[in-house]
Amino acid sequence: MSEVATKTLPVVPRKKAKKLKPARKQVKAGDVVKTEAVQTGKEYNIWYNKWAGGDREDNYSNKVKSQTRCNIKKDAGLTRANTTGNKYICLFFSRGCCPYGWECEYRHILPDPDDAMPDSSKDCFARDKFADYRDDMGGVGSFNRQNRTLYIGRIRECATASETEEVIIRHFREWGQIEKIRILQYRSVAFVTYTDEFAAQFAKEAMACQSLDNDEILNVRWATEDPNPESKQQEKRRLEDLGQEAIRERMDPRVVDAMRAVRALEDGEQLDDEGYLVEEGDDQEEEADGRQAKRQRMEIEDVPESEPQQPQQQQPPSLSNGLLSADTLESLKYFAEIRQKNGSAPSAPPRKPVAAPAGMGLADYGSDDE
Repeated sequence: MSEVATKTLPVVPRKKAKKLKPARKQVKAGDVVKTEAVQTGKEYNIWYNKWAGGDREDNYSNKVKSQTRCNIKKDAGLTRANTTGNKYICLFFSRGCCPYGWECEYRHILPDPDDAMPDSSKDCFARDKFADYRDDMGGVGSFNRQNRTLYIGRIRECATASETEEVIIRHFREWGQIEKIRILQYRSVAFVTYTDEFAAQFAKEAMACQSLDNDEILNVRWATEDPNPESKQQEKRRLEDLGQEAIRERMDPRVVDAMRAVRALEDGEQLDDEGYLVEEGDDQEEEADGRQAKRQRMEIEDVPESEPQQPQQQQPPSLSNGLLSADTLESLKYFAEIRQKNGSAPSAPPRKPVAAPAGMGLADYGSDDE
């Protein structure tokens, strides 16, 4: 029975990006020989990029090693997309065969995880995603699930699992930050999980039909969903944290402060000067109260005996950090106290009686009490 080795890599802080120079042309015209697929059927299936009915003949074992490979240190640079504002990456640059260089209309850099793409229904190469994955888990991918894991097949394993792991990390770390690696020993299969989905998209195209150190031809596909319940919970919490962070970035902080102040007044709680809830039994708050009392005692001792000591008035806590002023918040608190005492909304104060004109009595109103 095969053993499964899983390793979680530590998160390495990203270095500051160096100033890019103009991108160089990776290949020249005529350097890459285009090989057409051998016709094994009557119809060509553009979904699977092969002839229909040729499953037996068009096996992955007949795949040819890629003629080019991207080198980020040498090939990355500025293109026309940096001036036009196009944020998508060049697909041929990821495969190492873009002949345009700095004249390309797409970017020749790794996708930045902090820079969101204009359309979430497209990948980093501006290709449209689909609702479902292909049967062989190839192609662009699905927009229904954020997939950061790649299936790496047909690996020629080294003498030990640790050596195989080092080889995989060395070849796949070039395309982005790796979160964890899982190796199925004696099966020639590995799963590489990146910290960002765009890095996985770039790595899938960059390592398709490439080789590691043993001159093999890799089978790079999208990985299916991990059936481990713990992994599902971790992915769910990660997506929830990302959603909450995105909502906080878009919300006005003044609205958040006003909502927190109103909620505290409704619950009868107290807020500090910065608008945060003051919890009872907080050690820091007790220390602050002790320092304030000590300061008051020192001020009283410094007053001369000839001057009368006036009682200090306790200042109410400041709640004017939000959209509502301090007077408005005090009025809301006053109405809340009246509602708690009477059990209903406070009635308006009685008006002063208006003097009736001469000659007019109660009978002149025609009331029911006559």
